[in-house]
Amino acid sequence: YFFFIFSLEVIGGRTTTVQGGAAVLHCKLIGTTETLTQISWQRLTRGKPRTDNFYTISSHYGPCSVNGRDDRFRFIGSFTDKNGTLQLSNVTLMDEGNYTCVFTLFPSGIHETAIPLIVPVPPVTSLKDAHPALGNDEVPLITCTAAGSKPPAEVRWLTGTLGEKVRPSTNSSLHANGTTTTVSWLFGVPTRELNDRSVQCVITSPALEREETLTSTIHIHSPPLEVNITERSLSIVLTFRSDRSWPQSGVRVDGSTLQFLSITSELNGLYQCEASNSYGSKRAYLRVHFTSGEIPFDSWTLFVLLLVLVVAAVLCCFYKRMEIARYEI
Repeated sequence: YFFFIFSLEVIGGRTTTVQGGAAVLHCKLIGTTETLTQISWQRLTRGKPRTDNFYTISSHYGPCSVNGRDDRFRFIGSFTDKNGTLQLSNVTLMDEGNYTCVFTLFPSGIHETAIPLIVPVPPVTSLKDAHPALGNDEVPLITCTAAGSKPPAEVRWLTGTLGEKVRPSTNSSLHANGTTTTVSWLFGVPTRELNDRSVQCVITSPALEREETLTSTIHIHSPPLEVNITERSLSIVLTFRSDRSWPQSGVRVDGSTLQFLSITSELNGLYQCEASNSYGSKRAYLRVHFTSGEIPFDSWTLFVLLLVLVVAAVLCCFYKRMEIARYEI
């Protein structure tokens, strides 16, 4: 004869669900033929720091919420099969904690087990260009942030051929709700060589389905590098005559163009042109000198062109007359 002795046991288990997902709280009673009168659920969580009875299932009334209704909980077990499993949808960090499944039997009484619920929180990620100005000192170039993660996220950089021209620096801060914000800076000397170079920030967390890669371009800003007065540029404005006061008449400034309206020695002087942005400025100078009866450069150009046209017309007429005379002979 063989005798099989089954011990009474409440089977549960640890559950891990990412914030925003659905958790299944498994609970089943085995090894007994006693009469089941009720299944009860208790919790001790971040949002409920005191033990709270929140759900019951009975043979007469079925499943129902107690001490406040929460429609996120749904009974997916079977009272007949002594299965008290619950499903919790739209899980938040405040739901993390211990859940206790309690079976009430007749005549033996209460049998229970605890089901820990772990809620990982995916980080909120971002990548921000610092827009540094051209310089010789090491400064932050780009900042990568993995905010509000649980457990803490890992951050690393892919810098390609930049090599030792840049270096990472990472810091983490723990928040009261158990989440962590990790910030990583990419440092380097802002040179023209780094401008428009792409880098990647790679973020890894158990709360993410896969590692997340953020790509950004380093932008190095600089003041104007060259000012050429002979070229038209919307960023160039002739502002004043540097060796004396600005003339009240005879000149006109139209955007980046300085136009002389008359020819007089009163307009003589050194004119300053300045190009600037929020990172600095660059200057260039133009010395203007008119003498009595002087024709401006543009007028001389027009005069020479007219003279060439007149000479060409005279020569043309001369050759035509020569051709006619030769034909008559």
